[in-house]
Amino acid sequence: METGSAPETTGLPLALPLPLALALFLARPPPRPPPPPGPERGAPPRRHRPANRRAPRGRGRAGRSQWAASGTRERCGGRGGLVPLPGSRSNRPAGRPAGNMAAAGWGLAQLAEALGSSEQALRLILSILMGYPFALFQRYFLFQKETYLIHLYNALTGLSIAYFNFGMQFFHSLLCVLIQFLILRLMGRTITAVFTTFLFQMTYLMAGYYFTATEHYDIKWTMPHCVLTLKLIGLAIDYYDGGKDLEFLTPEQRRFAVRGVPTLLEVSGFSYFYGAFMVGPQFSMTDYQKLARGEMTDVQGQRPNSFVPALKRLSLGLFFLVTYTLSSPYISDEYLISDAYMEKPFWFRCGYILIWGKIILYKYVTCWLVTEGVCILVGLGYNGKDQNGKPMWDACANMKVWLYETTPLFTGTIASFNINTNAWVARYIFKRLKFLGNKLLSQALALFFLAIWHGLHSGYLVCFQMELLIVIVERQVINLIRDSPLLSTLASITALQPLFYVLQQANHWMFMGYSLVPFCLFTWDKWMKVYKSIYFLGHVLFFTLLLVLPYIRKLIVPRKEKLKKAE
Repeated sequence: METGSAPETTGLPLALPLPLALALFLARPPPRPPPPPGPERGAPPRRHRPANRRAPRGRGRAGRSQWAASGTRERCGGRGGLVPLPGSRSNRPAGRPAGNMAAAGWGLAQLAEALGSSEQALRLILSILMGYPFALFQRYFLFQKETYLIHLYNALTGLSIAYFNFGMQFFHSLLCVLIQFLILRLMGRTITAVFTTFLFQMTYLMAGYYFTATEHYDIKWTMPHCVLTLKLIGLAIDYYDGGKDLEFLTPEQRRFAVRGVPTLLEVSGFSYFYGAFMVGPQFSMTDYQKLARGEMTDVQGQRPNSFVPALKRLSLGLFFLVTYTLSSPYISDEYLISDAYMEKPFWFRCGYILIWGKIILYKYVTCWLVTEGVCILVGLGYNGKDQNGKPMWDACANMKVWLYETTPLFTGTIASFNINTNAWVARYIFKRLKFLGNKLLSQALALFFLAIWHGLHSGYLVCFQMELLIVIVERQVINLIRDSPLLSTLASITALQPLFYVLQQANHWMFMGYSLVPFCLFTWDKWMKVYKSIYFLGHVLFFTLLLVLPYIRKLIVPRKEKLKKAE
């Protein structure tokens, strides 16, 4: 992304094909620094380290483990140059050797440089778009074929995508898949297998975060691995449920319980499915098995009529791409921590966060819509039929776009954003904590899990803590308006509703952006700098409301309404 104290504009050819322009919604590498001045006249010539000489191992986090940094200390040319990590603001080593990229990357490095993007970002986008030809091949040549062929096809295509993006570091995912298969086979349908899976998969992911952590968002092997971690934990729990009697399972658990014993090829195909390996969405083993058997279709025995719905999601994703691409030169993370931003008046700083919070999420929206189209095209997105007999294709939907764009509520945005991941956490974490007997505690623990699953930076914890606080306060305000005759009458005045809606939306996106500041800036020093610049407005407001609302309720809610609610 752009560097400097203020956002910079960047030239983009208008005739650039959209699939290639898609790379620009991710972070762009910084401009190259000017070459160092040559030696002064009469000074001895500068000595360069030979290209085949290894740099000494650094101390601290960067040098703690060879397996976490494998492939990252490669030289480029004879100067020991390093390929910048995508999304970084400094020249750090990428997860794939520069030499290998130049030799086997079909000129992607040069193409990415011409587009003003990073090579890893371009590889990611190409990997997502490759899902469409992969899905077409599966539709027309593998539909209702032998299931082992479909598992093999999904495993090989997914592994190819992993290698294309991360080189030999694909072994991290392969190792976890193999160990997960052994856990299922050796420990069986036991609670021990569930706990072992959870501890191993989460520990491996946390170790990956720890040894590869930087101060910025980087595209490295941990990005798809966090998706894989949830998938494998969910598989272990569903396999455990498959050994229980039906009367001890909820309807939801019965739907996802895995009754048979998955083979290694089946687990591999499920884990590496090309339409969801890189950025999701989450789906269950039972749905994957139906896909392999050719049952995920609106007309039994025929290929799914999903071509048009898939193209609609792809087109919508590209629309958000264009919106983000046109906005990103003016809306950036770097500007939030720049001196130019700090010098602006208070109202401008708040307004910028409001707009930034809305635009910054479009890069995630784009990815999820494009991958959803892949899942729909192959049939995995089939979700039965509605009351009118019309097929629904939202089983893999990670976005409810209309709700996301129109809701004035924080809970509405949460319900419309990253749907499958939120559903996974609700199904396997929140509902499984029912034994605690405290809904708020279960919700807090579920959000804590989400925070550490995203990464080890302090910003994630602050973001999800703020989300919990805002949701609690919002629910109290909604209940207060509903139970107070004065407020409910005021809210029902038709002439005032447009004004209320605008005010709600401004409040909604201001504090949604406020919550996203630590999520996107990661480290303590950066998000604290932004919060100080607006005087911790969100924390002050919502903690104050949390303390004051009960007293306001006593004043304006009639006694009979309280008694009725108690009954």
